[in-house]
Amino acid sequence: MTVTSASSSPARAALRHSVGVWAIAFAFLAVISFNAMPAPLYGLYQQRDGFSSFMLTVIFAAYAVGVVISLLCVGHLSDWHGRRRLFIPALITCMISAGVFLAWRALPGLIVGRFVGGLAVGMVTATATAWIAELHRVARPDASVRRAQVISTTANLGGIGAGPLIAGSLAEWVRSPLTVPFIVALGMMGCALACVLASPETREPVVPRPRWRPQRVAVPAHAVARYIAAGIGAGISFAVFGLFTSLAPTFLGGPLHHHSLALAGATAFAVFAAAVVSQTLIRTQMPRPIIATGIAIMVTGLAVLVVSVWLSAPSLSLFLVGGVITGAGAGALFKGVVAVVALDAPADRRAEALAGMFLAGYIGLSLPVVALGVVTQYLSPRLSLLIFTAALTAGVGIVTPRLLIGGSEATEPAARRRQRPVARAARLRSHASRSTQPSNRSPR
Repeated sequence: MTVTSASSSPARAALRHSVGVWAIAFAFLAVISFNAMPAPLYGLYQQRDGFSSFMLTVIFAAYAVGVVISLLCVGHLSDWHGRRRLFIPALITCMISAGVFLAWRALPGLIVGRFVGGLAVGMVTATATAWIAELHRVARPDASVRRAQVISTTANLGGIGAGPLIAGSLAEWVRSPLTVPFIVALGMMGCALACVLASPETREPVVPRPRWRPQRVAVPAHAVARYIAAGIGAGISFAVFGLFTSLAPTFLGGPLHHHSLALAGATAFAVFAAAVVSQTLIRTQMPRPIIATGIAIMVTGLAVLVVSVWLSAPSLSLFLVGGVITGAGAGALFKGVVAVVALDAPADRRAEALAGMFLAGYIGLSLPVVALGVVTQYLSPRLSLLIFTAALTAGVGIVTPRLLIGGSEATEPAARRRQRPVARAARLRSHASRSTQPSNRSPR
C-alpha cells in the first residue's frame, strides 16, 4: 500500500502540472485576446464619434506604452514574488480595463482602457511564459522544452488573433456591438482567474525580498551590433502585426470596400494564425535559416498586399493571401531574432537580454503604426501602405547582413569559440592515450 501511494504521488503531481500547463495557457490567451478585441470595433467608435484614423493609432499606441511601462517596472517581479502573485493582479487589471470600455465610452475612455490593458499584458507576458515552462518541466520532465515554447507562442499570438475574431463576429451579429464583446471578455477573465487559482505554484517568494528595481536590459558586449539588429528585426515583426490590429479595417473599408466587422476580425485572426503555424513548423533552432526564410516570406507578403490595393479593381482575396503570407514571414522572423538573442546572451543574463528585445518589439508595435496613421491623414490609404511597406523592407535590408553573417558561428560568444581548439586538442590527446594502452579484450 505504501509503495502504491509513493508511486502514485509523482503521477498525481505530473497530472496536476500537466493540467496546469493548459490552464495557464488559457489564462494567457484570455488576457491577450481581450486586449486585441477592440481592433475590429474601432470603426464603430470612429463612426460614432467622428475621430480620424490618426486617433485610432493614438489609441493603439496607448496600449503599447502601457505594455512597455509594465515590462520595465513589474514584468520581472514574478521571479521574486511567485507566478500566481503577479498573474492575479494582471487579470484584475484586465477586468478594470473591460470596465472602462463599458462605462466610459468617449475617446478619453478608449485611451485609458487601452493603456490599462497594456499594463496587464506587460505583467503577464513573461510570467505566463515562465510558468508554462516550469509546469511543463514537472509534468513531462523527459520532453523537449520546445513543446512548452510552442504552447506559449500559440497562446500569445493565437490570443492576438482570436480576440478580433471573437469581437468582430459578435459585433456583426449582436445588437450591442460595443457592449457584448466586453461582457464576454469579463466572463473569460473569470474563468481564467479560476484556472490561475487552481494551478500549482512553481516559484516560491524570494526571502529576503530583493529591493525593487526596473527590469534591466542586458546587451552582451561581444554582440552589440547583432543585438541591435535583432531588436530592429523584432520591431519590424511587431510593426507588421500592428498594421493588422489597428489599421487593417481602414484598408478593408477603404480601397477594398468591405465594411464587415466579422471580416476585419477574421483577417487579423488569419494573419496571427499564420504566424503561429510558421513558428510551429520550423524545426531548426539555428537563427540563420529561420531569419532568411522569414524575411523572404514576409517581403513577398508585403508585396502581395501592396499589389492587392493598387490593382485597377482592388482584390480582397489577394489582400487576405498577402496578409497570411506576411504573417507567416513575420512570425518566422521573430522566432529567428529570439534565437539570435538567446544564443548570444550568457545563460545568467538571457532573460534580461530577451527583455530588451521585447521592448524593441513593442516600440515597433506603436511608432511605425502611429507614423502610418499620420501619413493616412495626408495621403491615400494605398499610397500610405506603399510607403509603410517600403520602409519596412528598407529596414529589413539594413539589418539582414548583420543577422545572417556567420550563421550559428556568429551567434556563439567569442570566448566560447576560442575554447573550441583547446577542447578539440584535449579530445585528440585523450583518444591517442587510450589507443596506446594495452587492450584487455581477449583475441578471437
